[in-house]
Amino acid sequence: MKLVLKEEDNFLNDRLNIVKKEIPCLDSSWHYHSQYELLYISKSSGIRFVGDSVSQFSAGDLVLVGPYLPHLWRNDATYYQDKTNKVNTIIFKFTKNFLGEGTFEQPEFSDINSILEQSKFGVCFDASISSVLHDELINIVDLSPVEKSIKLLNILHRLSISDKKIVLSSSDMRQYTSENSDRLDSVLKHISDHYASNITLNDVADIACMTTNSFCRFFKKMTNKSFTQFLNEVRIRNASRILVQEDQAVTEICYMVGYNSVTNFNKQFKQIMGTTPQNYRKTL
Repeated sequence: MKLVLKEEDNFLNDRLNIVKKEIPCLDSSWHYHSQYELLYISKSSGIRFVGDSVSQFSAGDLVLVGPYLPHLWRNDATYYQDKTNKVNTIIFKFTKNFLGEGTFEQPEFSDINSILEQSKFGVCFDASISSVLHDELINIVDLSPVEKSIKLLNILHRLSISDKKIVLSSSDMRQYTSENSDRLDSVLKHISDHYASNITLNDVADIACMTTNSFCRFFKKMTNKSFTQFLNEVRIRNASRILVQEDQAVTEICYMVGYNSVTNFNKQFKQIMGTTPQNYRKTL
């Protein structure tokens, strides 16, 4: 899961590209690119990493990611095991000048310019918005190039004036160099694949080929979170998904996601999700 700069060939000349994908599972690489990306997932679930944000995602996920912001949508394990379980996504990749140089610096486009600026942290839109936009997002791939540009402008305008959105990353994690990315990539992959196991600080420090003290400083600098905090978020986000999708008891889920103490699990869950596991399940 190497942090890589991804540039697609057809972006060398194009300012806007929209792709509809029906694939077995999402790209599992921790990556960034020089374009803005508006990603709509109509069928899929898992854990989303954007900058230092770790969140659960499901069908209806609509997120705007700014240039050079590392991100990763990682599916539930079932998607990687069962290739017939498809993921449906619409991916918009565009440059700020897709309508011409300086367009969004004009006063009448101030709202759009503002949300494009916010996207350096990643912006997630409420499911009520994506449900209203669903048909337009799905059908935009069939439009002509001119119609696509006009439609994207309209979508960005509607997203920019909505108050049902949240900023994801708590800090500016944009990458302009891949220095140290191999180390972070190996650690993130290990956490993502083995969060349910007993992962120790020594384990991940060894993977990064660093001392524990050096690793702690490195991980904090790269993710804006301690290793323990990051691991807890991955575990709790997976637990929240299981609480909604499956019927296991809370005590069973506790052990499924890597905790050995129900008390600690409940404490971490309330700290991260703002409520207890039982109340979270009842609410949803």
